[in-house]
Amino acid sequence: MIFLPEIDLNTALIWALAGYLLGSIPSGVLLARAMGLGNLRDIGSGNIGATNVLRTGNKTAAALTLLFDALKGAIAVLLARQLAGDAAAQIAAITALVGHCFPIWLKFKGGKGVATYFGVIFALAWPMGFVAAIIWLAVAGISRYSSMAALVVAGWLPLVMMFTGFSGYFFLGIGLGLLVYVRHLGNIKRLKAGTETKIGARSS
Repeated sequence: MIFLPEIDLNTALIWALAGYLLGSIPSGVLLARAMGLGNLRDIGSGNIGATNVLRTGNKTAAALTLLFDALKGAIAVLLARQLAGDAAAQIAAITALVGHCFPIWLKFKGGKGVATYFGVIFALAWPMGFVAAIIWLAVAGISRYSSMAALVVAGWLPLVMMFTGFSGYFFLGIGLGLLVYVRHLGNIKRLKAGTETKIGARSS
C-alpha cells in the first residue's frame, strides 16, 4: 500500500507534536557544552550536527551526537508505532526530521537532518536503513563528502523502497528526502563550486 493509512485527526496531531519535540532536542549543542567544546554555533560551519562536531577534533563528541540524533528519530517512530500504529509512525518520522532541522529551542535554526533521517529510516524499515547506510558509506568513502553521500541516499532511497517491498513508505521517503535536499542547498552550491569541506577537515 503506497498511501498513508487512515488515522484520526487527534491521534495525528498528538504524534506530529511528539515527533517534533523529540526531533528538536539539540543533541550536538548540549553535548558540546557538556564536554567543554564551546558554542557549536561558533565552530566550523555553525551547524549542530555530528559532521560539525567532528571539526572540534573530538571524535567521541561527534560519535555521540550522531548516535543521539539518530536515536531521537528512531524513538519517535518506534513509540508512535507501538502506541498508535504505522500511520502515526510515519507522521512522527517526518515531524521528527522537521524538529531537528527547525528546532523551537534554537529559534528554528537546526541541523541538516542526516543522522535523524537515518534514525527514522532504520526504525520504519531496518532493511532500508541498512541499504541507506551502505550507499552512504560507499559514496562518502569515495568522495570524502558527507553532504554528497546524504544527497545520494535521500535521492535514491524512495526508488529502492518502491521496488523492494517497502512501497508503503514511498511518498514518506520522498518527503523526507526533499527536506534533506532543502537543508543541503548551501552544500549543493559548494559541491558545484568545489569548495565543500571534506569529512574530517577543520574549517578555518
